[in-house]
Amino acid sequence: MVFQKSACIEPMYRELPFLDRFQAARRDGFDFVEFWSWTDKDLDAVKAAAESAGVGISGFNGDAELSLIDPEQKEAYLAFLRRSVEAAKNVGARSVTIHSNGLGEGGVVIDHYERLSGTVKLCAMFDTLKECARIAEASGIQMNLEPLNVTTDHAGNFLRTTRMAAEMTRLIGSPGLRVLYDVYHMQLNEGSLCDNIRAYGDQFGHVHVADAPGRHEPGTGEINFRKVFSCLEDAGYRGLIGFELIPETTTENAARAIQAY
Repeated sequence: MVFQKSACIEPMYRELPFLDRFQAARRDGFDFVEFWSWTDKDLDAVKAAAESAGVGISGFNGDAELSLIDPEQKEAYLAFLRRSVEAAKNVGARSVTIHSNGLGEGGVVIDHYERLSGTVKLCAMFDTLKECARIAEASGIQMNLEPLNVTTDHAGNFLRTTRMAAEMTRLIGSPGLRVLYDVYHMQLNEGSLCDNIRAYGDQFGHVHVADAPGRHEPGTGEINFRKVFSCLEDAGYRGLIGFELIPETTTENAARAIQAY
């Protein structure tokens, strides 16, 4: 099958003003766009730019600098998440992405929570995720829980495996809570991409793509993306493929490489 494609227009199209990136993504064959933060953007302008370009908005981050694994941040986390859901509804976005740890500038993990045991972190995350699922079901905005690599970009992040994320979502059992499977992050953390897709693909709500190492477009690293996409199809995944990558040279060249797959 041909998956619908989403371009993450924070690292892609950086040569253009932000609002011009929607039209550029549509020109390059993307059906949707996504971005990282929403609080620093004019949401009315974002909605207008997407509508003018004829692209959908697949989502953005919903938790900013707050952490699922900190029991003391539960109420603040959920309050901000509700604001993110309202922002998503206002611009017509499908989903928000959530993480175990709060992320700062450049995706740096703000607090490694070394003072908390793994048990406390796990239980706090499970407890708050149940509330996230209720918000998702009530609002119609999907929550996508994303494990991150700890080798290169997000040292200290707690949620780092496909298995842990998928077992969480399976236990909670909500159609509004799914896993964001990032091929780049998981290649760095655990490898065995196709084995994990086969085991947990039923829990995927969104897929991110970048090659590894380097986080550039497919074909620049070691990942066999034709095999990965085939495994996703065989696993029954029918969602979007989000290209969250840093072009090796230009976005134009990266878009051309994406089309080849």
